[in-house]
Amino acid sequence: MSEKEQKQKQINIELDEKTAEGTYSNLAIINHSVSEFVVDFISMMPGAPKAKVKSRIVLTPQHAKKFLKALSDNVNRFEKAHGTIKDYEQPSIPLNFGPTGEA
Repeated sequence: MSEKEQKQKQINIELDEKTAEGTYSNLAIINHSVSEFVVDFISMMPGAPKAKVKSRIVLTPQHAKKFLKALSDNVNRFEKAHGTIKDYEQPSIPLNFGPTGEA
């Protein structure tokens, strides 16, 4: 591939300062319809009776599958470099997530 072709395929991605800080999440809830996957990222504090959705990402089924593969690949590389990630048992949390929606 020529250098010109490589430059045409590059995407210039901008990341502003607020977005670069990131948002902490220790719970994700995933719902889907025929046309989309909705991932809600939540930050729950121990003992708190209420938690808020901090971020919602909506994906097409195709992008959800690509995201799953990319995340799996990254976890595998992380574990090769740093060892197996331990999965600690968490008590079941009853979730009241409002009315269920349909797309």
